[in-house]
Parts: sequence; structure tokens; C-alpha cells
Amino acid sequence: MVIVGAGISGIAMAHRLGLEHPGLSYTLIESRNRIGGTWDLFRYPGIRSDSGMGTFSYSFRPWTGTRHFGSGPEIRAYLEATAAEYGIDRHIRFGQRATSADWDSESARWTVGIEGGDPIRCRFLMGCTGYYRYDRGHEPAFEGEDGFEGEMFHAQHWPEDLEVRDRKVVVVGSGATAITIVPALAREGARVTMLQRSPGYVVSVPDSGGIGDWIHRHFSSRRAAWLIRWLGVLTEMAQFNLARRFPNLSRRLFIGGARKQLPPGFDKRHLVPAYDPWVERVCFAPDGDFFAAICSGKARIETGNIERVSSDRIHLREGPEIEADVIVKATGLDILVFGDVAITVDGEPVNPAERLVYKGAMLSGVPNFIFVVGYTNASWTLKSELIARFASRFISRVERSGARSGVPVAPDGPMETVPLLNLESGYIRRAVSQLPKAGDTSPWVLHMNYFSDRRELLRGSLDDGALRFV
Repeated sequence: MVIVGAGISGIAMAHRLGLEHPGLSYTLIESRNRIGGTWDLFRYPGIRSDSGMGTFSYSFRPWTGTRHFGSGPEIRAYLEATAAEYGIDRHIRFGQRATSADWDSESARWTVGIEGGDPIRCRFLMGCTGYYRYDRGHEPAFEGEDGFEGEMFHAQHWPEDLEVRDRKVVVVGSGATAITIVPALAREGARVTMLQRSPGYVVSVPDSGGIGDWIHRHFSSRRAAWLIRWLGVLTEMAQFNLARRFPNLSRRLFIGGARKQLPPGFDKRHLVPAYDPWVERVCFAPDGDFFAAICSGKARIETGNIERVSSDRIHLREGPEIEADVIVKATGLDILVFGDVAITVDGEPVNPAERLVYKGAMLSGVPNFIFVVGYTNASWTLKSELIARFASRFISRVERSGARSGVPVAPDGPMETVPLLNLESGYIRRAVSQLPKAGDTSPWVLHMNYFSDRRELLRGSLDDGALRFV
């Protein structure tokens, strides 16, 4: 078994397969030189989880911290310790980038091409690469930016030695990255402007105390972790479903909550999104740190479109100018399906956009290949663990049947389809043409619901007529 990627998904996959299939060997291929994936790549100030650690951590190794959100360094250290505790780190090949994966039906084997190294052959291939490009983010070019005399870069590649104290920093963007960076820069003494093209939803969430502390005081550590995890699952689902079912109510609650944390007279146009909650991701501010930064006077919001950049400022089409010593492009991700691994089946290239997704974890017409894409409305780890358990079920079914492979076969008739990712965020809209599709009937439906996925991935029949074992 080959697992591509040694981040959250890859470690979850390795733990499950190593535990339940000790007779099969496995290798993790990791292009970076350390464990962590996203949590090794992102180094911007304040980097943290955007889900509670009760669900963001693994069910088999609960988070022991006391705060609701985990910092980037804490999460990477947690992943490294998890891999060491379960012996997963001994199976990782660092600094090796998978470039191709070729399935041969005659031998029932994958051949995984490695940049600058020897290929690896395997029976089962697991794509745990996430869904965005590591070498660059989405970085729109602004007219005149070459003449900017300060520092300009994408947040995905934050300079290690950047000094921001007493400097004017403009953060371009309004997503989770910007909402994280702004208060962190304010704490470091910068004068920060968040420049948003349009407002998003920002919700204050307690980072400590509350029911979590009560649970830890009254239950053993193991039982407390179990309770907090399920409380997190139910809370995340309830928030999302409430917002989708009662968008006007959620809209009033979110906007009203933001206004209460900002000074009187604050320009409300900076707070009123043009879309309903969870059409795009809702951003969370631990203990309201984003609002506190604005109230302190160290940070402010401007809303408008960039006309051009000159030597020391940004000019907006709407008129104002924003002085800048540093410009940070927190302008989103660049989607990359399956880590840019070129997949072929018996010599025929596989275009993911032309394939259906089986149970949210396999591609039609591609044998013995399972991939992980987590939730857009809840913790990534929840879906990663479910798909790892499904992968184990699938391998067991292949082994028991005496077959060498299992492949999803798309239905013959027409089917309504939707993209793999179900939000309308800019980075997803830009990549619709690259993404595989989900259908409108089981097992081709894509669930963004943890309980539906538990039913489908853990208990749904693998003899459903859609999987063919050969």
C-alpha cells in the first residue's frame, strides 16, 4: 500500500491500515522534509486551526490542550508525536514527490513514479494530498505592483525574518487566513489594514472555559475527550444546518454579533456580506481577537477594489488610498487535485473532471484508488478518519473475495451532478473544471454530513452493484 502525503489525512490512513492490515506493508510518500503537510507549510503569524481541536484531533489520540483552537506549531508537533507513537514515522519517505500513478490491470498493480527516484509498485494507492497547490497560492497580479518599494508576498509563503512593528501592513483578503493574520500582526505592533473586496462572516468563539472546562473537571481524560469530540460534531453540524435552513436568522445573528463587538459608528458596510452564511466558509475569531484588534485602533477594515499599486500605497477604484510598507496577499488557494499526480489506467489518462465520485472516496473507473477530501463545513479530520476506515473495509472486501482489485463503475443512465466541493468560495469556483463530480443518487452522492457519511462509509454495502471486483 502506498499513501501519498504525510499530513493529517496520511497519518490517519497509515494508523488505520497499519492497525487492521498488519500483513500488508505500507509506505508514505512525502514531498516535504517534515511531517505535517499544511501545518508544516503555513508559517504566517497566528496560524491555527479553524475547527475546534476536539474534532480536529484524532479520535485515537485525543488532544490534551485546554484551548479550543490549536496553533500551527502545536498541531504540527501533535502530528509528529502521533506518527512517532504509532511507528508511522518509520514508514515515511521524505523529500520524494509522486509525479505519476499508472494502473496495470494485467498485474493488478500501481506503479507510482517518483521525481528523481525509483518508482514504487503497490496494490492499493491512497491519495492524502489535500486539494490545493503547495508551491503557490492564488496570487492575482495588481497593476503597478512591480513598482511597489515595500515587501509584497502571498501569505502561503511568509518570510521568516519579516519585521512588522510600527510598519503599515495591508492584508488583501477577507477569508480565514486574513481573519487570523490581522489580530496576530496587531499584537506584534503593526498598523494593519484588512482590504476586502467584499465582506465575509466573522463569528466570535470562546477559546477556553465554558462547557469544555466543566467536562474536564468532572470526567476522566479519556471520557472527557470522547464527550468533547461528540459535542464538537453536533455543534458543527447544528450551526451549518441551522444556517442553511434559516439563512435570514443566521445572517441577523452573525451580523448583529459582529456589530456588538465593534465601536459605535463603525461603518456597517464592512460587515454585511452579499451572500448567506455557509454559501462560503464562515470565519471564526477566538475570543473575538479580530474585533478586539479593530477596537484597539491597531487594525481597520477597508472595502473596495484595487485599481493599482504605486511605490508606497494601494489605490482603490472607489477613491481612497491606503499607505503600505508591506502588502500581504491573503487571496486564497490554488486548487490542485490529487497533488498533481498524473493518473493513468492501462495507459489511458484519467481526467478527474470526467469521473464520478463513489462514496466521496473513489473515482469511477479507477481501481484500488482511494482519496481523501475533508469537509468544507466541519473538521477535516472527521472525514479523514471515516475514509481511512472505509479504505480498510474496501481492502478487506477485496482480500476476502479472492479478487485482485475493486473498481467503481459509473451508471449508464444520465445523472444530475455537482462539483466535489460544495461551497461557492472563489478558490472553488476557479477550479470547478478540474474537480470530479458527485451524483444525485447513492452511492454517488457527496455528503457533507458526518452521520450520513458514517452510515455510507462504515455500514453501506460494498456489494451495491456499483463496485466491481475483478
